[in-house]
Amino acid sequence: MTVDRGRVEAAVAELLAAIGEDSTRPGLVDTPRRVAEAYGEYFAGVGVDAVEILRAGKDAAAADERGELVLIRDLEFRSMCEHHLLPFRGVAHVAYVPNEKLVGLGRIASVVETLAARPQLQERLTEQIADAMEAGLAPLGVLVVLDAQHDCVAARGPRQIRSTTVTVASRGALTDPLARAEAMVLIGAVE
Repeated sequence: MTVDRGRVEAAVAELLAAIGEDSTRPGLVDTPRRVAEAYGEYFAGVGVDAVEILRAGKDAAAADERGELVLIRDLEFRSMCEHHLLPFRGVAHVAYVPNEKLVGLGRIASVVETLAARPQLQERLTEQIADAMEAGLAPLGVLVVLDAQHDCVAARGPRQIRSTTVTVASRGALTDPLARAEAMVLIGAVE
């Protein structure tokens, strides 16, 4: 689904009027268009099936190709909190234990980006990434850890500018406390 930029522009002009601003003054005249363009990026993942991104990966890996654990650390993402339409940004760490399917590492980053590019809650985003990995790859296990800063916490209300929120989702073999702990140590490992 494509963002209706005309409607966004009209809504932003109305919002500016509602807060007592003049959307036609020189500093604001292009703001509705700019916000509409930004929303086209922020919400590009609405209606996109993240599982399809994974299904295009390499099938039927030989046993010696699979390895024990695939972990991608520090995938940067940004999303938009659905409660206040303020950004949150952070890093995703995604691990899976391959079964019969491997996928290019860039596809995992694309899954994170696609699912983050919609009105979102961090807790749900974490679960959606794990669910997409499970549905798209049928791995033996999945672990997803997100660590993010929320502008709704930093810029308003409690104004905690250094706080982060960590969420975790695990599936299959990586729900085992020992296996999950090993993956968590690898996530935190220093180069």
